Parts: sequence; structure tokens; C-alpha cells
Amino acid sequence: MTTNWYPIIDEELCSQCYTCSNFCENDVYEVGEDGFPKVVNPENCVEFCRGCGKICPTEAITYFGDNNN
Repeated sequence: MTTNWYPIIDEELCSQCYTCSNFCENDVYEVGEDGFPKVVNPENCVEFCRGCGKICPTEAITYFGDNNN
């Protein structure tokens, strides 16, 4: 688990489908008061997993620690 690499959600692209938070078994996400999924436990993310990003229907997830972030 890591804090050097974790998902970032672009709320402008996010459709609030919760596919990411429902997929993740590591409690990385919680749904915020505004209805958007939030990364609340980045240290729980499995480095380079990318599972949530691969299944996001709107491609709203990038990753802190990738070369472009």
C-alpha cells in the first residue's frame, strides 16, 4: 500500500456512478457529502493496481504518481 501513488477523480468527468468505490476492496473511497466519490485513504491503494480507472465509464480517474501528474 502506498501514498506515492493513488487515484485522483476529476469531478467534471465523474458521473457519480460509484463504480470505483464499489469496485475497491481496500476502502480507498468514500462518497462525500456532495455525492462524489472521494479518495479518503490513499495509503490503502495498491500501487499500480489501476482497477478502478480501467472500469470507470467516464475515464474520470488518473493517478497521482504517474509521470503526467
